[in-house]
Amino acid sequence: MNSGPKSQLPIYAAVLFCLALCPMPAEAHLTSTGMGPIYDGLVHFLMSPEDFVPVLALALLAGLRGAAYGRRALFTLPGAWLLGGFVGMSGAATNGNAIIAAVWFLLLGGLLAADMNLSLRLVTGLAVLLGLYNGYLNGTGMGGFGAASVALLGLVFAVFVLVAFATAFVVRLRAQWARVSVRVAGSWIFASGLLMLGWATRRH
Repeated sequence: MNSGPKSQLPIYAAVLFCLALCPMPAEAHLTSTGMGPIYDGLVHFLMSPEDFVPVLALALLAGLRGAAYGRRALFTLPGAWLLGGFVGMSGAATNGNAIIAAVWFLLLGGLLAADMNLSLRLVTGLAVLLGLYNGYLNGTGMGGFGAASVALLGLVFAVFVLVAFATAFVVRLRAQWARVSVRVAGSWIFASGLLMLGWATRRH
């Protein structure tokens, strides 16, 4: 029967997002994994929901719009992230603004949930802004050049792989229920953004 494998998609999606949204301690600098700077950067990205979730949301959004959008996001987002990271290495360390992080969740999660018919130029602009902003924040916590540059490359590689897998997965979806499940994931991201925004404004 064909219904068996299909019914597992919502379960996998739920598990993925629950893991992605688990609260993690914020670190101003990279945590050493003991496996070298490339792995330090890669693990930092995977364990930072404020980085991981918006990237995933943008990748899913691009995938819903089609292969051309997915290819554009695949190269634009990591490239902007790399540029922002190198610029950030010359700045003072900062953990960023919790309200801005929440806005990214709200914006990308809302666009994904609504399945907005955005132009390729607008999706490209979102990828550039997200990459530059988060890349800069990552760069400020990595210190000077040298090993930090290698760690940044590891982080950007993780971004590239996530976008590649997420967009490729969504682009080939044809069943309406499968596309709706992707949009449901966007609503979860949007709801998480609301919680983050409420917490951030309460602390201020």
